[in-house]
Amino acid sequence: MIHITEAQSGAAISHELAYEAVRRALIAANSSEAAIFPVVLGNASNPQNKFTIKSAADGSLAGLKVGSYFPTNDAAGLPRHDSIILLFDQTKGRIGAIVEAGKLNAYRTAAADAVATDALARSDSQVLALFGTGHQAAYEAQAIARIRPLTKIMVVGRNADRTSAFVAQLREKGLPAEGAQAETACRAADIIVTATTATKPLFQADWVRPGTHISSMGSDAIGKQELPPQLFSQSRLFCDLPEQSARIGEFQHVDAGMSLTAIGAALSDTAEGRRTAEEITIFDSSGIALQDLYIAESIIAATSS
Repeated sequence: MIHITEAQSGAAISHELAYEAVRRALIAANSSEAAIFPVVLGNASNPQNKFTIKSAADGSLAGLKVGSYFPTNDAAGLPRHDSIILLFDQTKGRIGAIVEAGKLNAYRTAAADAVATDALARSDSQVLALFGTGHQAAYEAQAIARIRPLTKIMVVGRNADRTSAFVAQLREKGLPAEGAQAETACRAADIIVTATTATKPLFQADWVRPGTHISSMGSDAIGKQELPPQLFSQSRLFCDLPEQSARIGEFQHVDAGMSLTAIGAALSDTAEGRRTAEEITIFDSSGIALQDLYIAESIIAATSS
């Protein structure tokens, strides 16, 4: 059995590797060979500590990812998020590989954003409004900066001190970050990314300019919500997996009958992506297991070469 430790996977991962693996996974998710199974949402003995189990199979891979979110880790100075990916040896019915994936998961999530944004955002997009100042938000900023020449990253956070510290962190990485209020950021933005644990909209629909692309990265459980539903009827709606997005993602808040397009269909040209410079596009990422399986496969290849 192959065992890739957190240290090994963390040393091998990059935004480039994650982008390519996740792009392939999103295209594969739209194929007839893909089977993506319902997400299990659970909690630990302390109910505020959560975990999820996501599983999938396609023509070459089968397995699952267990992800955890433990806010109680703050007291111990440990990250809130952790993940582990298990790949089946399909010839023997046993686990063939274990990939520790705490850092991988952050790259994988940001890569989904980058792949969708690359496909849907206007090519001349330069201003990013970023909602969130937590662990994941930094990866989102770096991933988007790789695929668009950002001249400004306007960071919107709930806490002024945390926002200032986060802006400083991004600037140390060479990113053009500054703190901003929600309305100011949205009205200036070409791209809006939300990476929060919000349970109500973070901004108003009429603050969004025509031609904006929006990625909701934080809604992955019933009751979570980052975007104003009034925006949906004005926009074209894309997601990683329509049935999952409508159950636990941002699009659990859409009206019945509204059309959701799998981003994999747009990537493989079986559905239209952005059609005009003026339309608003929205991508919802609730996270699918094929992303984890493909990135684990890529990490195994990278560490064995």
